[in-house]
Amino acid sequence: MYAIIKKNGKQFKIEIGKYIYIEKIKIKIGEKILINNIILLFIKNKILYKKKDTSKYEIKAQIISHIKKKKIKIIKFKRRKHYKKTQGYRPKLTKIKICSIEEIQNGT
Repeated sequence: MYAIIKKNGKQFKIEIGKYIYIEKIKIKIGEKILINNIILLFIKNKILYKKKDTSKYEIKAQIISHIKKKKIKIIKFKRRKHYKKTQGYRPKLTKIKICSIEEIQNGT
């Protein structure tokens, strides 16, 4: 069983028990989050990809840690013009663990 989700403009393939790194979200470590933006779901040898089918499911995940990734160097250079500019950027990420993929229970 796996799913493809969209979070912060990026797509991730997830499975139960796996860890993924997403852009930092302001939630405390140890708290659980719900992900409803499912693009594709492979469950019980069926592929569900339509919005009406995937909207019946939700993904529960737990925040594990907030980290800073290794620095990315950005270099701009123009030859023979005496122009060179360097910058650095450390992306902030949140590590989450996928706990479960469940069908939403309706009270009706």
